[in-house]
Amino acid sequence: MRCLGIDFGAKRVGLSYGDDLGVATPLPAIVEADERQRWSVLIETIRRRQVTDLVIGWPLNMDDSVGPKAREVEAFAAKLKGEVNLPVHLVDERLTSHEAEASIPKARRRGLRESGIVDSRAATLILQDFLDQRIPLPPVE
Repeated sequence: MRCLGIDFGAKRVGLSYGDDLGVATPLPAIVEADERQRWSVLIETIRRRQVTDLVIGWPLNMDDSVGPKAREVEAFAAKLKGEVNLPVHLVDERLTSHEAEASIPKARRRGLRESGIVDSRAATLILQDFLDQRIPLPPVE
């Protein structure tokens, strides 16, 4: 299993990678200004890393309802699945961006947000949650 974690955004796409070892690692975010360029970089990353599963953050509302952002992610996931024909897993991402941002000193957040570091940290949290549910910990002896 080679998973690509994705924190989808209209301006930046945070990425992370994880495999059977069960550890999610952040990758550089896709920050190209042009949407078509972001798409091309994403497809190339999937192919280059020989990804077998896509794990995408699904921004449900706090009341578990599906709002406009979640629908946008669903449309993105469907388009991506059609392009690469890989399994797509939507993972509840509520508060992951907040958690990722909170791990960065306040004075550095603005510049880091634009670089995509926060987005890739969020993608890492999303993917780690998925991996933790899929890969059981070894028994303690």
